[in-house]
Amino acid sequence: MNRKEAFFNQINKGYQTKGDYIVLGSGMLDGETIKDAFIKVPLKTLNRHGLIAGATGTGKTKTLQVMAENLSEKGIPSLLMDIKGDLSGLAQPSAGHPKIDERHEVIGLPFEAKKFPVEVLTISEQDGVRLRATVSEFGPVLLSRILDLSEAQSGIVSIIFKYCDDNKLPLLDLKDFRKVLQFATEEGKEDIQSEYGLISTASTGAILRKIIELDQQGGDLFFGERSFEVEDLVRKDDDGRGVISVLRLTDVQDRPQLFSTFMLQLLAEIYATFPEQGDSGKPELVIFIDEAHLIFKEASKALLSQIESIVKLIRSKGIGLFFVTQNPNDVPDDVLGQLGLKVQHALRAFTAKDRKAIKLAAENYPSSEYYDVDEVLTKMGIGEAFISALNEKGIPTPLACTMLRAPMSRMDILTDKELNDLIKNSRIYYKYNEVIDRESAFEILSQKIEKINEKEDVEERKKEAQKSSSSSRSRSSRMNPILKVVTSATFIRGVLGILKRVI
Repeated sequence: MNRKEAFFNQINKGYQTKGDYIVLGSGMLDGETIKDAFIKVPLKTLNRHGLIAGATGTGKTKTLQVMAENLSEKGIPSLLMDIKGDLSGLAQPSAGHPKIDERHEVIGLPFEAKKFPVEVLTISEQDGVRLRATVSEFGPVLLSRILDLSEAQSGIVSIIFKYCDDNKLPLLDLKDFRKVLQFATEEGKEDIQSEYGLISTASTGAILRKIIELDQQGGDLFFGERSFEVEDLVRKDDDGRGVISVLRLTDVQDRPQLFSTFMLQLLAEIYATFPEQGDSGKPELVIFIDEAHLIFKEASKALLSQIESIVKLIRSKGIGLFFVTQNPNDVPDDVLGQLGLKVQHALRAFTAKDRKAIKLAAENYPSSEYYDVDEVLTKMGIGEAFISALNEKGIPTPLACTMLRAPMSRMDILTDKELNDLIKNSRIYYKYNEVIDRESAFEILSQKIEKINEKEDVEERKKEAQKSSSSSRSRSSRMNPILKVVTSATFIRGVLGILKRVI
């Protein structure tokens, strides 16, 4: 048996699966694509999470697109973070190209152009189905971690939530939370402290500054009603294909706090809402987080801890998470260690730092007799990648340099008209884009403060009136000096008259 045959047999045996699967491409050896050496990923293992990494322009986004398409065909919905704005093309079929036909011929897969059911979402000012969540839904712990608060400040946030729960004050948006904080240190200070303990003005000031910082990053658009129901992420179309939800984030790149806030709340809500799946045959939902370093950028230890916990726990709910980034080092080691599927596109070695990063990336993959991994990593072409997955028993598959299949949908963005038509034809657009601003903590406390001020004004006016009345009585009881003289003279004359009559 020659080397090529041995490689073919290893791939076929290593990627054999009894259950359903998706095909990512075909294995390569010495720069040649080996036809029908299919790289299969069992649906059963897709909730074990994954990584898609590689230098700019090596094909990471197209790999993400291929995976979302194939998942949709298997009836599995997905959520894609579209930070660069180049994923909307999933809603239209590929225009085709001779190079695509050539690629699929060497892989051994037929190519068929298709469009897929796409839902366009947004958390910013861009048009799309609006994603929102209330402050109450975050809860004091998650909100404190997102704001990177100290232990004392987190305690105050817990008191605020408790006070609002006890007094039926809905915390819907950031202005509600700001109003309660201000009330706790001003008009309501005595009542809250007598019931819940001392609240430091310095601490509430620090929390307010953090809230304002989040507000300036666009938090005012994200916090509020109507809250997005995560069940709408797991819909299927009339043909049974999973809906691909594309979250537009092109204007959020410079606002990492808003992005990480959204992601954490979404994952926490999914974990709290979805039932336990156990060892199911396929995931309920797969989430692709493009430019994943934005989640971890400048994240506090508490925030990283929260992310790591969710990554570890959420797979039991049938959720798969895939981090898409340029370098595997962008993802913390504790998270990286939880990932089952790894797709590594080419890395470029321009500096000593780059070469060191390539050596570290190579160490993340199992050894192979067919590849010098750190060398091949720098020589792979566009649409080629090292792949290591898990088989149905959870055992890592053989490392395979892979010629990846091409997307069936358009490898370009939609036109403005196509995008607008897609958004307006959404089944849930009008459900979430209706503006709701019902009475909440802000309005209730504003009315309460107004009544307190009115009461204080009335009491102040009473005090003024009492002062005025007291002053008036005091003046009336004092005799006019002239009248005093006249009265005294009359009294003396009367006394002298009496004495004369007696004598």
